[in-house]
Amino acid sequence: MIRILYILVLSFLVVSCGSDVHINKSQFRGEAFGTTYSIIVTDNKSVDLHFEIDSVIKVVNQSMSTYIPSSDISRINRGDTRVLVDHMFRDVFELSDQIYQKTGGYFDPTVGVLVNAWGFGPGEKMDLTDMKVDSLMQYVGYSKVKLTEDHHIVKEHPSIYFDFNAIAKGYAIDRLGVALDQRGLKNYLIEVGGEIVTKGINTASNKEWVVGIDDPLAEDRSNPIRLIQLKDRALASSGNYRKFRVDPETGVKYVHTINALTGYTQNSNVLAVSVLADNCATADGYATAFMAMGLEKTMNLVQGDSKLEAFVVYLDEDNQTATWASEGFKSAFLSKE
Repeated sequence: MIRILYILVLSFLVVSCGSDVHINKSQFRGEAFGTTYSIIVTDNKSVDLHFEIDSVIKVVNQSMSTYIPSSDISRINRGDTRVLVDHMFRDVFELSDQIYQKTGGYFDPTVGVLVNAWGFGPGEKMDLTDMKVDSLMQYVGYSKVKLTEDHHIVKEHPSIYFDFNAIAKGYAIDRLGVALDQRGLKNYLIEVGGEIVTKGINTASNKEWVVGIDDPLAEDRSNPIRLIQLKDRALASSGNYRKFRVDPETGVKYVHTINALTGYTQNSNVLAVSVLADNCATADGYATAFMAMGLEKTMNLVQGDSKLEAFVVYLDEDNQTATWASEGFKSAFLSKE
């Protein structure tokens, strides 16, 4: 099953408002991609989506899960050059290249060899030294891989290891949205491990969908740091505050964000990032990149891209919690009262 390895996706709380109008709400819950999912449909008709949900989970896992030995990505990582990748793998490969270019290499799915080495992946954890990290960096770099016209993956080095876990879950949510669209559904919210896609409105309240963003320093998840309203938008978040590893011998804390430019885990004053975009795969990829890029680079990129909005929780110079939000993200804020 796919798991997000070098990001921790923040949890969200779906907020329901009271209404006297009878709405035939359908809700589906389960486990997928190493986490849980919840799908709410408020169209005025009863639907059964179990077949669609199971089908999307199965095909996405078979294409891009590094935890399934027979998946396409696992075979490619083992050096099988015969794999003919499907349209989903191609979609994610090409979008990853776009985000890689836009972020100057901070987002890089070939970082998988380092994800494993630092102990956050399915592969063997290593005792890393500066020399070993430098040696592994020869297998990192999205410019070292390409997708051929006949749908094969070519790697400069056989040891290059793909890890799409920072974008594949968002893509899977988008595919679930496509499945719901094909059923003619107009009003729904899909949440998988905190990543969200919304369409239409919550007809139970006749308002846009409302979700809460966790306070990264609070244990109480029922008291979000912000409430935002969404319609026909995707939201993804990343943070290091709950996903990390502590070396039992040295006590050193290693966060799960890997800086693909240095090869090291990225400790910074940025605690969490939430990204709004037109689709969840894009939001997912950028949320991961922004954790490694830091506040200033993130602000500059978002302010120069009309299709991205971001909300950053960070520690200021006085080690106090502070936030920054792009103008488009601010427009989605909803008062807690």
